[in-house]
Amino acid sequence: MPNHEITHYPKVHTFHDCAALREYLDSLGISIPMVDRVSSAADTPLSASIQAGPLRIGNRFAIHPMEGWDASPGGRPTEDLLRRWRRFGESGAKLIWGGEAYAVMPEGRANPNQLCIQDHALEDMALLRETVVGAHRQAFGSDDGFVVGLQLTHSGRFCRPNDKKRLDPRIAYSHPILNEKFGLSADHPTLADGEVDDIIAAYVRAARIAREAGIDFVDVKHCHGYLGHEFLSAVTRPGCYGGSLENRTRYLREIVTGIRREAPGLEIGVRLSAFDFLPYKPDPVTSRPGRLGRGVPDDRPGLRPYVYAFGADPERPADTYDLSEPRQFLSILRDLGIKLVNLSAGSPYYNPHIQRPAYFPPSDGYQPPEDPLAGVARQLNAAAELKAGFPDLVMVGTAYTYLQEFLPNAAEAAVGQGRIDLVGIGRMVLSYPTLPADVLSGDGSLTQRKQICRTFSDCTTGPRNGLPSGCYPLDEHYKGTETHNQLKLIKRSGA
Repeated sequence: MPNHEITHYPKVHTFHDCAALREYLDSLGISIPMVDRVSSAADTPLSASIQAGPLRIGNRFAIHPMEGWDASPGGRPTEDLLRRWRRFGESGAKLIWGGEAYAVMPEGRANPNQLCIQDHALEDMALLRETVVGAHRQAFGSDDGFVVGLQLTHSGRFCRPNDKKRLDPRIAYSHPILNEKFGLSADHPTLADGEVDDIIAAYVRAARIAREAGIDFVDVKHCHGYLGHEFLSAVTRPGCYGGSLENRTRYLREIVTGIRREAPGLEIGVRLSAFDFLPYKPDPVTSRPGRLGRGVPDDRPGLRPYVYAFGADPERPADTYDLSEPRQFLSILRDLGIKLVNLSAGSPYYNPHIQRPAYFPPSDGYQPPEDPLAGVARQLNAAAELKAGFPDLVMVGTAYTYLQEFLPNAAEAAVGQGRIDLVGIGRMVLSYPTLPADVLSGDGSLTQRKQICRTFSDCTTGPRNGLPSGCYPLDEHYKGTETHNQLKLIKRSGA
C-alpha cells in the first residue's frame, strides 16, 4: 500500500557533529563520506589545483550556473545580475562553471529576463568576464588559476521567451507524461530536423562570440530537462536525432564539431543530468489548500520499460538509476576531447527532490518523498561511480548545499578520497557567497553561520511566479523589497 503520510525529517543543523549525523545516516541505510574535522588551509585537498586540458583550476571549488530571471528584457546584464557575478568572483572558488544560463537565441529563453545572444552579446559577455575576474582579483590579489566558463542553453520544453508564466515549448519528442503535465496535446509539434540544425548553428555562433570575449570554456548544457538533456531520452523520435544513442547524441556531437571549427582554442564542458526519474507530483490524498502533498511518482500503466528518462532503470524508473548509458555518454565526451564534466540529476520542473534536495519545497513542487539526505547521497554516490570509471575526466559534483554546516566535511572527504574532482556550489553561494574562501582559509570553519542556506526554496518559488531569483530570507539585498513583499503574499496564498 502507498504511504500517504507526510514525514517531518530532522533538520541538518540539529545534528551537533559528524558522528551524530553519521549515526542517523546509518539508520537510513545510506552513506555520505565526511571527515570529522576539516583540515587547515595548508593541508586540505580542497586547496590543490587541478589541470583540465590547458586550463589550470586553482582549487577544488566551483560555482554552478544559475538563472537569475533578472536580465533586461533585451537579454542584457543588469546591476542585480552583475552583483551576483561579483559575488561569484569574491567567493574564493577558482572555477566559475557558466555563471549564468545564456540562451543561444531569444526564442530559446527559459524566461523573458534571461541573458541571450543578440547583437550586443560580445560586449555583454566581455562585461560579465571583466566583472567576475575583476572581483576575484580585487578580493584575492590575483586571478591566477581562475577559470571562467559560460553555460550555453536552449530551454526546449521549458521555453518562456515572451511571458514568464506561459510556456512556449520547443520539444524534441512527445513525452507521455510531461506533455500532459505542462498542458500540451499528444500531437504537439516537435522540432523538425532543420530547426535542430538552426539551433546547433546558434550554439556555434554563441561559442565563437564567447571566445572573442575571452571566456575560457563554454558548457553545452545537457541537464535539468532542457533541450540537450531531452535529446538524450529521445528514444521515440524518428530521424537522425532520435532512437539510438548515436542519434540521440548527434545534437551534442554536431555542436562540438562546429565549435571546434569556428572557435578553435575554446575549451568545452558539459553539465549533465547523469540520471533522471519519473516525474513526481503532490499526492492528492495529503494535499490541501495552502499545503502541498507528499511527492509521489506520476506513474502510468503501460509505460514499462520506461524509456523516457536518461539514466533511469527502465523497470524501476521512480527511484533507481542505471548508469550504463551515462557511461557511454562520458565515453563520447572523452572521444570528443572534452575534459570538463559537471554532474547533476533530474529536473527542477518535474522531480526537484532528486535534482535539488530541500527541506522546504518550491511552490510548484511537493513535500519531500524521502529524507533529502537520501537525495544528496544518491547524487554523490552516482558521481563517485562515474568518476571511478573515468579518472581522466575532470568532474564537478552537485547536491552539497543541503549538507549545510557539514558541507566542508563532505567536500573534503569527496575530493580527498577521489570520489569527485571539484565540489560545486549553487544555492549556497546566493546566501553565503564567501563560503569557499572561508573553508580555504584558517581552520576551515564557517564563520557566517547565519548565512548558511537552509533550503527554503524561495530562490525557486520566486521565478516560478515570475519574480527574480535570489536568497530572499538571508540576503539583505532582497529583504524588504517590493519583490520580497510580493513573494510573501504568494507564499501565504499557497500559490
